Amino acid sequence: MVYVSKFFHIDYTTIENNLRKVLEQTLKWFLGKIVLVYGDLCLGQADEMKKLAKEYGISKVDAVNCIDCQLGGKGKFFEADPEQNLMFMGPGMIGFFKHAKEQMLKEGVDEAAFENMFSGIKGIVLLDTCGDAEKCVQDLKDSGMNLKILETRKIGLDNVKQVILDAINYANGTN
Repeated sequence: MVYVSKFFHIDYTTIENNLRKVLEQTLKWFLGKIVLVYGDLCLGQADEMKKLAKEYGISKVDAVNCIDCQLGGKGKFFEADPEQNLMFMGPGMIGFFKHAKEQMLKEGVDEAAFENMFSGIKGIVLLDTCGDAEKCVQDLKDSGMNLKILETRKIGLDNVKQVILDAINYANGTN
């Protein structure tokens, strides 16, 4: 298993460059099937991630984004938020936005501009993947996002596991 930093999500080019490096190295080291655990939209909205997987001859999870993966993949993200006005947050996304805010402030973006990024959002649906919802709530307060938590869903990691197993089965031709 190879992890790529969540902080690369600020820039599609950075994600792609790092994924290419990781994939090229992994293809050299590993003779088995490779599964890319990234969402369809993580490189843009024109199937760039699917094209990257195809270019390298690897399988990719059937998920729109990381939240979709946590909800079970196959577009469940759109079912969970048909109006696209909720912010689904798990521990990783909370850390990502806290880091993004710090970076933006360093680059001269003010607090008001940061808060305006979320102006169309009704609130947060907290995804408790690891049984640490209280810590996530505190981390959200510390992040400065200032969005109301509408609900907390205890989802664990079974959905992510299943999405990955489905991709492995697909890669092996056993689905």
